[in-house]
Amino acid sequence: MNTPLQTNASDLAPQDDSLTLEDLCRTCSVQSAFILEMLEEGVIEPAQGQAPESWRFTAVQVHHVSVAWRLHRDLGVNLPGAAVALQLLDEVETLRAQLVTQPHAAKDVG
Repeated sequence: MNTPLQTNASDLAPQDDSLTLEDLCRTCSVQSAFILEMLEEGVIEPAQGQAPESWRFTAVQVHHVSVAWRLHRDLGVNLPGAAVALQLLDEVETLRAQLVTQPHAAKDVG
């Protein structure tokens, strides 16, 4: 079950793992200015491309944009705060995946 801040990236992004800036904006229902701000703040980076017309984004970036937008819109979190929240959410997801693949590790900690 996903919480409001947890969204399956595959639910948002088309199966083509190469979204343009325009595609990313459309998929996440945000203005390009928000994406550009996220890029300037280092919250996301294009998976490919050096110039805006050649940028390509993946499902992971779609997920990050969606979460950052909801944090900003619903809670008034600024982009640096959203970046920290995204980093922490990614770490939680990594730890959960480790628990699934290494369930004995949780028993060793406690």
